[in-house]
Formats: sequence, C-alpha cells, structure tokens
Amino acid sequence: MATTVLWSINRTARATARKCFLPYSKGALPVDSQRALFHNISVHSRLTSLPTARWAPKVTGVRFISHGTAGKTAPARTTRGALLFAGAAASVAGFLAGVIHFQRAEMASVIPKAGEEDNTEIAAKCKTFMSPPCTDVKVLQQRKGEMSTRMEMLIMETQAEFCRALEEVDGGKFQVDRWERKEGGGGISCVLQDGKVFEKAGVNVSVVFGNLTEEAAKQMRSRGKVLKGKDGKLPFCAMGVSSVIHPKNPHVPTVHFNYRYFEIEEEDGTKQWWFGGGTDLTPTYINEEDAAQFHSVLKEACDKHHPQYYPDFKKWCDRYFYIRHRDETRGVGGIFFDDLDSPGQEEAFAFVKSCAETVVPCYLPIVWKHLDDAFSPEEKDWQQVRRGRWEYMHEPPKGTREAEMQEVLRNPREWV
Repeated sequence: MATTVLWSINRTARATARKCFLPYSKGALPVDSQRALFHNISVHSRLTSLPTARWAPKVTGVRFISHGTAGKTAPARTTRGALLFAGAAASVAGFLAGVIHFQRAEMASVIPKAGEEDNTEIAAKCKTFMSPPCTDVKVLQQRKGEMSTRMEMLIMETQAEFCRALEEVDGGKFQVDRWERKEGGGGISCVLQDGKVFEKAGVNVSVVFGNLTEEAAKQMRSRGKVLKGKDGKLPFCAMGVSSVIHPKNPHVPTVHFNYRYFEIEEEDGTKQWWFGGGTDLTPTYINEEDAAQFHSVLKEACDKHHPQYYPDFKKWCDRYFYIRHRDETRGVGGIFFDDLDSPGQEEAFAFVKSCAETVVPCYLPIVWKHLDDAFSPEEKDWQQVRRGRWEYMHEPPKGTREAEMQEVLRNPREWV
C-alpha cells in the first residue's frame, strides 16, 4: 500500500510540475537542463516506527536540482522559468504534504491509543475462560496494572486450561456454575461428573472482598501479621483457584492444587499482601516413575526462581499433609507454601505463575499413561478405601501393594 501511494504521489508531482512549467519553457532552458530538472524531482520516503503505530510513511524532502548552474547566475529567461517552476514545485510540495497528512490521519484512526492494546488483550483473554471473570471486565481493564487484576486473570486462565485438558482426555464437558457472596464477590465452579475417565472433577475459582471479621484478624495476627485497621475495619480481597480430581481407574492418581492471593488495606492506605498454594499427588497404588515425573515438573518450576524453593516447599508439603493420628501422609506429596511475601511482589507473583502453569504438564501425562490400565474389583475397593480414609480401620496384609503404599505414606521419600 505504501509503495502504491508513494508511486502515485511521485507520478502526480511530475505531471503537475510539467503542466505548470511547459507553457513557459519554450526557449527558457536547454532541453537537457529541462530533462535534468524533471529527472531529479525526487520524493524520498522511508518507513519509520511511531509510538502509536506499527509503521507510517515519512516524507523527508523534495529536491529540485539544476545541473550546470551551481555557482553561476542564470540568464534572465532562465531565471524567469526557474521562478515559475519554483512556484509549481511549491504547489506540488503543498499537495504532497496534504496527501501525507491525510494518509497519516487515516492510519491514526485505526491505530489503538496508548493503553487500549492492554484492554483489548484483557477482553480477548476473558473470552477464552470457562465463564466471564468474577470481576467485571471493564473494572479489570481500569485496574489492569494492579496485582488483584493480574492474579484474577491468572486463576481464570489456570481454571480454563486445566478444565479443557481434562475434557480432552475424558470426552465430557464441565458444568459451569456462578455464585455470589452477599458480603462481596463470588466464584465460578466447574464440575465434571460421571465421565469416562473421572468420577468427579472440580476446578473452582473464587474472588471475594469485604471487611475482615475480628476473628479472622486475630488469626492472621497470630501468624505474625501486624494489621492496623481504620475504625476497626480491615478491607480485604482474597482470590484463588483450587481443584480436586477423582479418577475412575485406581491406577490414575488423584491430584489437588490450590493457588491464592490475599490483600489487606490498612489505616494509612498501604496494602499488605501474600501468596499461598501448592500441588500434591495422591495415588492409590505407588508408581515411582509417576511420582518422579510429577516432582520433577514442580522442581523445574521452583528452580527458575530460587534453588531452595523446591526442597523447602516439598518438606512443607510433607508436613502439611501429614495425618498425625494415623502416622501417614496423604500421598506422595508435592509442594506447599503460605504467607509468601518476599523478595518482592513481582518476584512472588512470577513464582506463583510458574507453579500454576505446571498443573497440566505435571498431571495429564500420568492420566494418559494409565488411562487404559486394567484393574480388578479388589483394586477398585482399595481405591474407595483410600479415598474415604475414615472407613479404613485395619492394616493391609504385609507384602501386598497396599502395604507398600502405606509404607510410602509413613516414610516420605525424595523423588528427584
């Protein structure tokens, strides 16, 4: 398009100049000089980057050069002709400027203003979610730089990507239900039930806000949070994505994950914030290869941000899901962390984002691997016992796979 426009401009310029000049050119300049003049009328253009456009034409100049006259005074007739030509050239230059100005104005009408691209991106992403986000899209666009907006977009995206990955392997569809909280906020529940692969799969998002109750404030202060409310009130917002998946096949493990963000506004307007979350795997029967694969994906995500994250958060997970009165853990573990508010908000968010992005690659390969594994009624019964742990009142016979699983649960291993 740019080439066509510039060619048309150049052609029009030459034609206009020729028409203006020819009535006065007879005998005014030698033919060779006339040819040289027309040959050297040049419109130089280049494509330049502008802050608000991908490209735009820029006219750098119109040159009118007369060969053989530099340093000399031209005869009277030649001067008269040159002046007339200069007038024509001025008209051409004005025409060129007008065309270029119009073209720039036309292009500017379709170029997004500063900030509109981010808003367009948010609106486009929201269309890929399982449901419109909890917060109105226009509010998210207005607050696109705030951490609460960025976290809500992350948890909505995590929900959508995980649900679609599960739908692909199962063939069923999630039922989506929106709910509202009277005190402020709401959530989106996605449930797939009685599918080909999953007995029940839930992937839920919640975004709530309001004022902390005194009981909640006391609980947070007991964890070392110094909170100063205004008139006894502590405005807060909390959000997260969580999931529990129960497969039909006892050789496909259960998985759980949760990633969340909490923010409190204090009396002086400053905000305290922190992240929490984790992912863990609960198999019915131990498969060391699966456990190692699961942990390696989590470790890789953690190592991108700090070499101590995986070993620390793996131990935290083992402790957090340890069932003291049964002397066993819930499964083969994973990672878990809470009250993460360092080294900075951007760094903490980047880490949580990396963890959230592992929920598909750390679990779905295991599901696909064991999708068609054969199982006996006894193995299905053991799955139900493990799932409803409170019914299990006796030790499994020694030397069985069930006993092996119990041993692993009582002695957490280093898988990677």
